[in-house]
Amino acid sequence: MSAYATTSAAESSCSSSDEACCAAPLPVLGRDVTVPLVTGGEVTYAALDYAASAPALQRVWDDVAAYAPYYGSVHRGAGYLSQLSTDLFENSRAAVAEFLDCREGDQVVFTRSTTDSLNLLAQVVPADCQVFVFETEHHASLLPWRDARVTYLNAPRTPQQAVRTLERALADRDPYGSALVCVTGASNVTGELWPVKELAAAAHAHGARIVLDAAQLAPHHPVSVRELDVDWIAFSGHKLYAPFGSGVLAGRADWLQASEPYLAGGGASRKVARRADGGVDVEWHTTAARHEAGSPNVIGVYAIASACKALTEAGFEGLVEREKHLIAKVREGLAAVPEVRVLSLFGDDAPRVGVISFVVDGWNSSHFAAALSAEYGIGVRDGLFCAHPLVRTLLGSEPQEPGECGAPEAEPGERSLNAIRVSFGAGTPDEHVERFVGAVRELVREGAKWTYHTEEGRCVPAV
Repeated sequence: MSAYATTSAAESSCSSSDEACCAAPLPVLGRDVTVPLVTGGEVTYAALDYAASAPALQRVWDDVAAYAPYYGSVHRGAGYLSQLSTDLFENSRAAVAEFLDCREGDQVVFTRSTTDSLNLLAQVVPADCQVFVFETEHHASLLPWRDARVTYLNAPRTPQQAVRTLERALADRDPYGSALVCVTGASNVTGELWPVKELAAAAHAHGARIVLDAAQLAPHHPVSVRELDVDWIAFSGHKLYAPFGSGVLAGRADWLQASEPYLAGGGASRKVARRADGGVDVEWHTTAARHEAGSPNVIGVYAIASACKALTEAGFEGLVEREKHLIAKVREGLAAVPEVRVLSLFGDDAPRVGVISFVVDGWNSSHFAAALSAEYGIGVRDGLFCAHPLVRTLLGSEPQEPGECGAPEAEPGERSLNAIRVSFGAGTPDEHVERFVGAVRELVREGAKWTYHTEEGRCVPAV
């Protein structure tokens, strides 16, 4: 058994026969941080905003700290530390390829984030490419395709409807030229899993390619390029317990090699020479370096590789089972509060990761989230979660109805066009979700103990 998968007395709510459920959370940085309460005293912070950014695994932090004294510039440096750092950087690339089960010939390109990865891909798609994307996507997937012909697909209400909707759209597309489908693996709003393998089969059957936004999937479930048969995968380190400023785009090399570099500069260029007419000729790399101009974020890349290894060694089977246990706790607790409505596309029985959004009758969502933080030491998120069309659809609003991320200009008790999101993962102890459920119940039953107002776009305690 992994050293991370030990039983804990604190997990006594699990059945003794369910060892995976009883596994302790993975150690994360900040797990003992205390925060002040507006009502007085302090409490251990309950970080329940993993879908925005997950805390660093202790293993990742330890690996980064051990390497930091040996940091050096990568590629072409003659010194020992440069050589060591170059090996570390390229070995990290291999570790990520193994984590994603990449095909032979696939490239792993290091970026800044999922958003950066998908913007890179948007730049390298062939001219006049047709892009198909559901309105349910995070803005990182919805918005980068500015130079392509984009078809936005309506939100499906079942996984099967998602596949049928895509098949119809692809069947009606211009049969000439390239096409690309962009889809999430797990919703950053509802946590629901999407039928990625079936969507990939539909895309390929109609001569299209597919990119998977795995930002919310990779931290919770194993992801295989081969098994899902996707052409590219994008994800961020900061959601994979490695918040050091790096991301990944991994997949087929041909479009990447055929395009101009994402950024022009050192590292992307193999040879630069002056021409007789005074201009400059450039020969660009054909490897992943073509799109990695500038000095790379070695520590961020190493952190991602460390997280990949830590999650694999801990064992996704046990991690998934434990997360199901936490999801059940939260969903059962929220279901017991009649004023709470959980948002869902595919229904209560849909498989999901630890991301749950909801609204509370009679409450402004920003006010509710502020009270959870100030009075209970619980960090959740409120707003539209960079998925405005999806949240509007789930809330049943008109597309033009006013609404914004952050605190709207509404009084604490007024309806607001936003929601509350609780999210958790491998580092979340039972106590955090139990405290959250108890706090929701208490706030709905008794109301907030403090007065709140909007200040600089946020709902905050009045002082």
